[in-house]
Amino acid sequence: MEYLIGKWLHILSSTVVFGTGIGSAFHMLMASLRRDPAVAAQVVRQVVWADWLFTTTTMIFQPLSGWYLAHLMGLPVLQTRWLAWSLALYVLAGLCWLPVVWIQIRMRDIAVQADRSASPLPPRYFHWLRVWIALGFPALLAFLAIFYLMVAKPV
Repeated sequence: MEYLIGKWLHILSSTVVFGTGIGSAFHMLMASLRRDPAVAAQVVRQVVWADWLFTTTTMIFQPLSGWYLAHLMGLPVLQTRWLAWSLALYVLAGLCWLPVVWIQIRMRDIAVQADRSASPLPPRYFHWLRVWIALGFPALLAFLAIFYLMVAKPV
């Protein structure tokens, strides 16, 4: 029963981190493309909160619960290829996500400033948007590969 509860929590957590990432990315991209500083400021503010509330907690919980499940299954994490690859891909996704958090905060501040001064979103906002997108793709691919590894568990 302990394993099933742990597995359920691990899957639920992975769903939250993936769903929050996809939903936030879509919402923020669509708001940014409207080029309305008020809309961008509000949406990016919400995305920053969602990242702190959902993504941060699940990014911490995921490796802990995965390690615990591997322990319950008697699998050595670094000697089990699919687990080692999952961990490496998770580190890659995390390395992409950490600067994204800073970028989102920066974009929020830029949008708030543009909204307060009743000016359009400046080019630097869209520079950061491009960097944000560029970091999002490898993280997305890493998570998709991790999902595959979790389900298929190839040897």
